[in-house]
Amino acid sequence: MQAIGFWFVLMILGIVNGIMRNDVYGPAIGNELLSHQISTVTGIALFLAGMYVWLKWTNARYSKKDLLVIGVMWFGMTITFEFIFGHYIAGHPWSKLLADYNILEGRVWSLVLLTIIVGPYFVGKYILKGCTDAI
Repeated sequence: MQAIGFWFVLMILGIVNGIMRNDVYGPAIGNELLSHQISTVTGIALFLAGMYVWLKWTNARYSKKDLLVIGVMWFGMTITFEFIFGHYIAGHPWSKLLADYNILEGRVWSLVLLTIIVGPYFVGKYILKGCTDAI
C-alpha cells in the first residue's frame, strides 16, 4: 500500500516538473523540443530523489522482485493516468499523447517511463546499497 500511495507523490512531482517546463524555463528557452528534453532530465532526477527518500524512510523491506513489481505497477499507473487524464480531461488528441513516445524525433519521455520501472530497484540496490532483503 505504501508503494501505491507514494505513486501519488511521484505524480505531484511530475505535475510540478511540467508546470516548471510550461511556465518557467520553456517560454524562456523558446524551443519546445529542448524544453521537453530538459524536463525529461529534471523529471528523472526528481523521481529518483523521491524514490530515494521513500525507500530510505519507509519501514518496509522489499525484495528485488518486490521493487521490480512496484516499478511495473507505477509504470502501469503512470501510463493509465497519462492517457486518461491527457485525453479525456486535458483534451489532448491521441496523436499528441503518442508523439512523446517517438524517440527518433527527439522525444525522450520513454526514459522517464524506464526510470519509473527500474528506479525502485536501482535506488534500493545501488544507491542505498542493498536496503532491501534478498537482493
